Amino acid sequence: MGTVADLPRRAAARTVRLAGLPLGYAGRATLGLGRRIGGRPAEIVAAEVQARTAEQLFKVLGELKGGAMKFGQAMSVFEAALPENLAGPYRETLTRLQESAPPLPARSVHRVLARELGADWRDRFREFDDVPAAAASIGQVHRGVWSDGRDVAVKVQYPGAGEALLSDLTQIGRMSRLVGMLVPGLEVKPLVAELKARVAEELDYKLEAASQTAFAEAYAGDPDVLVPRVVDGTAQVLVSEWVDGLPMSRVISAGTTEQRDRAGLLLTQFLFSGPSRAGLLHADPHPGNFRLADDGRLVVLDYGAVNRLPGGLPAPIGPLLRLAVAGDAEGVFEGLQAEGFVRPGIDLDAPRLLDYLRPILEPVTADTFRFTRSWLRSQAMRVGDPRSPAYSTGLKLNLPPEYLLIHRVTAGTIGVLCQLEAEAPWRAELERWLPGFADPAPTRSRKRKS
Repeated sequence: MGTVADLPRRAAARTVRLAGLPLGYAGRATLGLGRRIGGRPAEIVAAEVQARTAEQLFKVLGELKGGAMKFGQAMSVFEAALPENLAGPYRETLTRLQESAPPLPARSVHRVLARELGADWRDRFREFDDVPAAAASIGQVHRGVWSDGRDVAVKVQYPGAGEALLSDLTQIGRMSRLVGMLVPGLEVKPLVAELKARVAEELDYKLEAASQTAFAEAYAGDPDVLVPRVVDGTAQVLVSEWVDGLPMSRVISAGTTEQRDRAGLLLTQFLFSGPSRAGLLHADPHPGNFRLADDGRLVVLDYGAVNRLPGGLPAPIGPLLRLAVAGDAEGVFEGLQAEGFVRPGIDLDAPRLLDYLRPILEPVTADTFRFTRSWLRSQAMRVGDPRSPAYSTGLKLNLPPEYLLIHRVTAGTIGVLCQLEAEAPWRAELERWLPGFADPAPTRSRKRKS
């Protein structure tokens, strides 16, 4: 698709581009209606409309980068929950967003490198490839050879990334109902709000370097997880060791059953072990951030979004999950109320609450479980259908701020596992890494908040 001259920064110009997504969909749908009236088969017309919308989605979100691309990457995790006739046309397009996007020209990259590393920045490299190897929402990655001979990945932040990020997410939030036409069933506003909350941290590559270093030290020598070490970095340039591997998106689209199962198992192990081993939770589990190395290890990239948990995961999670699996409705209710998931004064029946949770807990109630798109779609329909008892129960629940990123990681991981259709002993993994889950069911509190 060539290159883009620069990261478009003016809010008005970016808003026009974003507005074109739902408006373009509406126009193509109207044209499609005319063609059906003219005698063309409805299914053929619908497929054409979806395919063209998907292509426009990649073009606009990819070229705008910033918050627009970040939103597209976040959507890519949840496509597994959509009906196949809707998800199919977007799957390939959103997968491309996970791995690539139209690059900035070399001159723009060179300006950033000169500003951040100095006018003599080329002296730090034996080689530097001007063609980016990957593109992300706020930066793109170039391959190079460091002065000491190490192969390195050089992440360069797009000029104007911060302004563009906030502008895009604000506009997408305002157009949530229109954007919802592109991916029916996606809750746009909560996703946008959560993404905006992480902007400042993700723009600071020094902070990301510190997080990546903490993970690299915690997983040094690990037989299952490989974290590239940081070589150098500034606020807008991050140099890390280069690590090859099969992108997770390729595992999803064409991997063997063995590769899918292993990728899913290692992803779960890494995400749940991070808080206890590194005091950090990797909080951006979309497939573009993971590789499967030739030696079978999971390669983990991009540490811009993390949740700092120096004491590990919140202590109540494991015991509460144990109570739910054991069928203790009253204990689950009291525990969720104590943690703020059920606000004081909310009229909620404890057995109905457990009925709401029980289907979601299927993966940890059996020795092994295979995640599938059909399973995720059934869960999405169950909690999203206003006619379902689960729908009214879900409306009465609250998500405390301290659990926001944990929820995002859990939901995102389930989405990826369903894309992989991975099978593994998930309960054993949680017993290994989730404190309190493997212990005998705790004695529930006798007090109930009112």
